[in-house]
Amino acid sequence: MSDDVWILGIAMTRFGKHPEADTVDLAVEAVQAALADAQVTMGDIGVIGAGCLVESGAGIGQRVQKQIGQTGVPVYNVANACATGATALRTAIMAVKAGEVDYGLAFGVEKLSGAGLLTGNTRDDDGDTWTPSGRFGAVASLDGRVGTVAMPGVFAQIGMEYLHDHPYAGTPLELFARISEKNHAHSVLNPLATYTKRLSLSQIMNDVMIAYPNTRPMCSANCDGAAAAVVVSDEVKRTLSFDQQRRAVKVRASVLTTDPYVDGCQVLPDVNTLTRDAAEQAYEIAGVGPEDLDLVELHDCFATAELVHYDNLGLCEPGGAVDLFESGATWRDGSMPVNVSGGLQSKGHPIAATGIANIFEVCHHLRGEAGDRQIVGARLGLAHVIGLGSACAVHVLESTAA
Repeated sequence: MSDDVWILGIAMTRFGKHPEADTVDLAVEAVQAALADAQVTMGDIGVIGAGCLVESGAGIGQRVQKQIGQTGVPVYNVANACATGATALRTAIMAVKAGEVDYGLAFGVEKLSGAGLLTGNTRDDDGDTWTPSGRFGAVASLDGRVGTVAMPGVFAQIGMEYLHDHPYAGTPLELFARISEKNHAHSVLNPLATYTKRLSLSQIMNDVMIAYPNTRPMCSANCDGAAAAVVVSDEVKRTLSFDQQRRAVKVRASVLTTDPYVDGCQVLPDVNTLTRDAAEQAYEIAGVGPEDLDLVELHDCFATAELVHYDNLGLCEPGGAVDLFESGATWRDGSMPVNVSGGLQSKGHPIAATGIANIFEVCHHLRGEAGDRQIVGARLGLAHVIGLGSACAVHVLESTAA
């Protein structure tokens, strides 16, 4: 067994529209770049975790192998909602940690530009009354009655619920628009982001309303993209070149959680409990606390989601998410920078790629390779992703120098 696992190489394509490329093309681009970054070849890889949600039954791992090298190693094709990429990476990490292989490869890829809403686009008419039947018995869908199952609506409700539970005297629309303003400002420095244009508060607030309080710029961008990572055991890492060891990033914790039962979770998705559970486990495994983090990449699929995850990840006192944001701490030059990449609202959200892309961002700061957006002296970072259904992954990462 390997006590420690390291990210040796990591890469991502630019997120956005890629009409000239299919999922295999995008995955190959990311994988080849990650292998080059790690200074290894497919011949070194002992296991592959492959994520693609939209084409989850199409054997994306084997299809990519046919382009980059069919070495006969096991492939685990993964589909786990928005946590798909992070789950693929955790699959590779577990194989290395168990001592089954020395090197593991993980990638996530998606073609989503022009996809529209991810769920809730259509709904069968179930009439004016609810007839109990099937697995959920008397549990009726909220869609069209109390709320919606479309993602923008679900996360709008989650954000408004937080402000109800922790009363806020201001205007919700402006609060969440300012969170989005921060992320769009950060994106200007990220050449791999889908959108790299700073938006004013007025532009964000007066754009198309998708689900109050989320306007269009507050919603993650469905786009095309891929990300990939190579992991290595501690024992093998010690035999590598000085440059490879210098740039390797230590995986202090890799945690994946699902929903525990909570009251009402069969009706409105609970994104909070499993994120709190994942964060608490990750901090305990890593032997650190949120106060030790130098940066965080969290799953801001909507501006409302970012706010609640400040609290869920322990970045603030319970109920103190608004105060944390109002303090300026989550800006790039603040004490707890969050989504320096621009977040999903600007960087984009090709579902299966997002989990690894968030880790890519953290790794580049820990390596000191983030260019103009570099968090100076970053040594410890956290990457978070959550998919409804639900699945949450949290990775705590540490620079080699730490």
